Amino acid sequence: MDQKTLAYINMYAVLGALRQLCQLSERAREILGRGRMDLAISVRGGPEAMLRFEDGSMRIVDGTQSAEILLKFSSPEKFNGMIDGTVTPFPSKGLLKVGFLLKKFTRLTDLLAKYLRPTEEDLKDEEFFRISTTLMFHVIVEAVAQVGNHDKLGTFSAGWMVDGNVRLAILDGPEAYVKVKDHHLTAVHEKAEEVMSSMEFSDLHTARDLFDGKAASFPLICDGKVQMKGMISQLDNVNRILDRVGLYLA
Repeated sequence: MDQKTLAYINMYAVLGALRQLCQLSERAREILGRGRMDLAISVRGGPEAMLRFEDGSMRIVDGTQSAEILLKFSSPEKFNGMIDGTVTPFPSKGLLKVGFLLKKFTRLTDLLAKYLRPTEEDLKDEEFFRISTTLMFHVIVEAVAQVGNHDKLGTFSAGWMVDGNVRLAILDGPEAYVKVKDHHLTAVHEKAEEVMSSMEFSDLHTARDLFDGKAASFPLICDGKVQMKGMISQLDNVNRILDRVGLYLA
């Protein structure tokens, strides 16, 4: 497992899921409250992005110069350590804003972790199950793009993919697509107007069983619970990348 690839996954798939968390969870919006705060994260030899928290929402925007808080990490390993809780970050800019990190940001990421790593008891609640599975879906879609762009085996698979959109969706649930352009993958967390191929799960429970490793994809395809349409070579390479995603998100 490549630490640089993991850093990109942690930045754009894991922390990026805060966007969907704020859309899905009233509790998340309450934690953030009103107002705006820009948090920039810079990883030497890895990703650099700015998280903009504004009036109960979050999005990742380009540029880090305007950020009130800046967290710098000397390596992907250090940044990954912050995500798994073994490294405590110290802001190189915005020391007086540290209260946001210690209170709102920490509480928000703790809430995200609860949804992404739930207990069996948590999942018995129907609304919790829906939010948790939806968040996992978006994390996985984003991770497909990051693995395809940075992981050695992932880039090999991406190298065989022609330009076009690969739709990923759960029937009556979330939908997204992976845009392929010159063998570079971009995850877009909305409905695609045009697609080259599609992978659709029949329901949230089917998707969850596959995400959790409780079911294998081939039997689900045979049973019609996972429908694959369009260019098979695209879907085959997406599935190869998904195997790598499973390693990083385990």
